[in-house]
Amino acid sequence: MRLSKIVTRTGDDGSTGLADGTRVAKDCPRIAVIGSVDELNSHLGVLLAETLPEAVRDELLRIQNDLFDLGGALASPGAPFDVAKLARLDAAIAHYNADLPPLKEFILPGGTRAAALCHVARTVARRAERDMFHQLQSETAPQEGLKYLNRLSDLLFVLCRVLNRSAGQAETLWQR
Repeated sequence: MRLSKIVTRTGDDGSTGLADGTRVAKDCPRIAVIGSVDELNSHLGVLLAETLPEAVRDELLRIQNDLFDLGGALASPGAPFDVAKLARLDAAIAHYNADLPPLKEFILPGGTRAAALCHVARTVARRAERDMFHQLQSETAPQEGLKYLNRLSDLLFVLCRVLNRSAGQAETLWQR
């Protein structure tokens, strides 16, 4: 499906259309999740504008495609979300975390600009997860999507550390 007409005016009444043609209120839980996932994808796009290690760049581009797939599954009630995407995130977490020193204290968001942007994306992933959990209380959605967002925020935290470390930037530890 190609979008040739961007302005339709069909949403001027406060509703929006799902992929199956159903109209829903723009403030319904499903649309909140779709918006949070879209915002997360946009934050990853800003992060990708930075100089990044090539492997991290490739991982983030795959994640952007996954998030687009998740948005599509959310816009198509009853559509599945591929569980293999979740397994790939688990493998990426294990891979990137393997070379990091263990944490003994909480770290503060920041460091390099890329790591700080990754921290912002991590917090948006957590919000998207909360929004999806809220949606699942009243509507059906792919459970794998909720797990994916949870795991994605974990991976983004690990990538924040990887980005700082690859730039020679020490992590800022929380001081009590």
